[in-house]
Amino acid sequence: MSDKKALVVDDEIHIVQVVAIKLRNNGFDVTTAENGAVALEIAKQDTPDIIVTDYQMPVMTGLELIENLRADDQTRDIPVIMLTARGFAIEEDKRQELKISACLSKPFSPREVLQTIEEVMGQTASPQ
Repeated sequence: MSDKKALVVDDEIHIVQVVAIKLRNNGFDVTTAENGAVALEIAKQDTPDIIVTDYQMPVMTGLELIENLRADDQTRDIPVIMLTARGFAIEEDKRQELKISACLSKPFSPREVLQTIEEVMGQTASPQ
């Protein structure tokens, strides 16, 4: 039934669960990963419409994930929203170089994530 696929990546399970529930309640088919390396494999297999990833994670960081996505023809154009802890701002030139669609600082609200995704994807889902 869902035609929008989202990949949510964070090593903090409660953040993954909160974001995934909000997206599923708004029509997304959601896949999750606990680090960038797992997310990269999922992205190559499933080609999500959008990826929401944390910046700081073990194994492969969010920035490393995006660098790998941009280096692959199959995944280079997937929009990515980066979640960052306060104090971990990403330089504007790096954001542009990696084509990061948006950055949200933690703490954030699930509604804020959904609104940002809708803006990035250029569509409006009915709020729930």
